[in-house]
Amino acid sequence: MILDFVLLFVAGIIGGILNSIAGGGSFVTFPALVFVGVPPLIANATNTFASCGGYLSGVYAFKDKLKNRPQELFLIIICSLVGGGGGAYLLLNTSESVFQQAVPWLLLFATLLFIFGAQANALLKSYAEKNRYATRFRLLFLSITLLAICIYGGFFNAGLGIIVLSYLTLCGHSDMNVMNAIKLVVSSTVSLIAIFLFVLSDSIAWVEGTFVLVGTLLGGYFSAHISMRVSQQYTRRLVIIMSIIITLYFFYIT
Repeated sequence: MILDFVLLFVAGIIGGILNSIAGGGSFVTFPALVFVGVPPLIANATNTFASCGGYLSGVYAFKDKLKNRPQELFLIIICSLVGGGGGAYLLLNTSESVFQQAVPWLLLFATLLFIFGAQANALLKSYAEKNRYATRFRLLFLSITLLAICIYGGFFNAGLGIIVLSYLTLCGHSDMNVMNAIKLVVSSTVSLIAIFLFVLSDSIAWVEGTFVLVGTLLGGYFSAHISMRVSQQYTRRLVIIMSIIITLYFFYIT
């Protein structure tokens, strides 16, 4: 039993580090919860609860990167609340096996979007300059895309950070530190509303989740400071490598 708790704590630290720097920490914490005997559906909800600590500590560490963005953050938080709540509701009322079949394809799309998002954004901007209605369409498309991403995050937290970074690339962001900060805001908001619904349905393994939570708090806070000192080029490469590994992993298990 003690070894189980040590494993969960260490998995939380590693997951918090990955979530703050690139995303994908759930691919450490979720399997760890299942390994110690937590049923998969409960492990999924518990993982959302546990990972939230790393998200919140990461947001605090990145707070300087979020200044002067009140309008953007307001819209992001609203979409995250609505989408995260919707996704959590779907999780509580849908078979997990159905969603698992779609996960690798969603992650493949996210990986390609992150790699080629800048080019796609350039095409959208070029089209907008030639068509007066294109700007409105682009805003609508990006809003719907963010809502869909947040629904995904409320349903299955794993890979959310990668997908959000892909979305931000498509939006035109290029500063990895700012992108990481916004990613953590989305992940925190989605997780908080999902946790609220999971608590109401008694779907969280509190003891196991708390050990992971403490680990993610420590890993998320300290790694956020480290990532701001790392070259953005290397951070981007890490994100691409992590997203490819995550995608291949899900194709392997489904």
